[in-house]
Amino acid sequence: MKIIYLPAKSEFLNIQEKLKEIKIKESFEIITTIQYLDEVKKLKGYKIAGQVLGCNTEIIKNSKAQAFLYIGTGRFHPLIIAYRTKKKVYIFDPHTSNFSQIKQEDIQNFEKRKIGAMLKYFNADKVGILVSTKPGQYNLKKALEFQKKCKKQSYIFLCNSISNLENFPDIQCWVNTACPRIFEDDLGVPIINLEDIHLK
Repeated sequence: MKIIYLPAKSEFLNIQEKLKEIKIKESFEIITTIQYLDEVKKLKGYKIAGQVLGCNTEIIKNSKAQAFLYIGTGRFHPLIIAYRTKKKVYIFDPHTSNFSQIKQEDIQNFEKRKIGAMLKYFNADKVGILVSTKPGQYNLKKALEFQKKCKKQSYIFLCNSISNLENFPDIQCWVNTACPRIFEDDLGVPIINLEDIHLK
C-alpha cells in the first residue's frame, strides 16, 4: 500500500513578538519540529540550530551553545536533548506563550527509569524482542543477531503498533529495536533499547 506523508505546519503565530518576553541568561540556539520550522526560520536576531525529528538530535551534536530553546508543544523532544547534552533546555509553546524549563528532577527520573529497566533485563530469564514493521524502524536483522548472542530465552515479536505487552506476563523484560523513545511510554512493562546492551 502506497503511503503519502503530508506535513502539517503551523502559521501566523507571531513568534518574533512573543519571544521578546523571554529572558534567557545563557547563549542559546533554537530548535523546533517540522510544524514550526518555517515560522522559526523567519526569526531575526536568534541563532537557529534547526529541526529535531523523533529521537534524532544530530543537529545539536557539536553545538557550542550553553543552552537550547525548544519552540513547540510537549516535553518529548526537549527532555531527550537535556538528557543527552546535560545543558539547560527551555521550552516555549507558541500557542499558549507558556515558557518553562526541563528541570534536573525530570532528567533524574528519566535516568532512574532507564536504570530500573536495565536491572530487570539483567535479572530476566526470558525476554521479548520487539521489531516494528513501520518504515524506518524495521530492524529484524539486528533482532536476529541479538537473539543469537543473547544467552537468555528470547522470542521475537513483530508488530506495527507496540501495545498490550502486559498480555505476555511470562516475558520478564522487553528489548526494543524500534524507536528508542518507546521505553518512555507507560506500557506497564520494563523495556530497554537494543543500543543499551553490549554483547560480544
